[in-house]
Amino acid sequence: MTVLEIRNVTKRFGSLVAVRDVSLRVPKGELRAIIGPNGAGKTTFFNLISGFFPPTAGSIAFDGRDVTQLPAHRRVTLGMARTFQITEIFPELNVFENVRIGVEVASGYRLRPWISAAENARIHRRVEELLKLTGLAASADRLVGELAHGHQRAAEIAMALALRPHLLLLDEPTAGMGDQETYEITQLIRRLHRDEKFTIVLIEHDMRVVFHLADRISVLDQGSLLAEGTPQEIAANEAVQAAYLGQAA
Repeated sequence: MTVLEIRNVTKRFGSLVAVRDVSLRVPKGELRAIIGPNGAGKTTFFNLISGFFPPTAGSIAFDGRDVTQLPAHRRVTLGMARTFQITEIFPELNVFENVRIGVEVASGYRLRPWISAAENARIHRRVEELLKLTGLAASADRLVGELAHGHQRAAEIAMALALRPHLLLLDEPTAGMGDQETYEITQLIRRLHRDEKFTIVLIEHDMRVVFHLADRISVLDQGSLLAEGTPQEIAANEAVQAAYLGQAA
């Protein structure tokens, strides 16, 4: 089953072509990494997938449904969840409260003035499940703004998981992290992919993370798809080495 299918997508901003005729297909259960040098069009491409920008040309299908013209919030209701390069959390609330917001939104309670005791208990159980899954149970009562960056990122991922997504989009999940935090987030993503069977598409600058996690890698360069393949195929690709990996070295 194909979860995400992008056909010949182009995005222009005036005379600038940020993404040019890119196609991509992600089957259910795959972890796809998108890499490329700075200015390659990765973030714009993610914004097209998640509905923040409409494409100038081409189409996007999610779970077999054409979502090309659907805005971001409609794609969320269909099962698409995203995290951002700059962590999007509520720093003045504790971890439990942050995740609870996601659970309440996913459960349709955000416009309800009150909920029953039974509903509140279900929400509480779901929050605890997500905190355990993301390794945050011991930090449930701590303010998110006081946590280390890696734990803040885990909290953001927990909020995304509260939406019960069919597709999880992660925008540079290890950005700004040291080695230990990078390792912990990498292990979390691995659990979500291997154990929980989430379909994941991520942008990532750290090649150690990419080659450790990805089933397949898509390489963007100057807005175009330069190469696509397994980590082994991408590592051996001379065009990729010249455009990106060689520069990073």
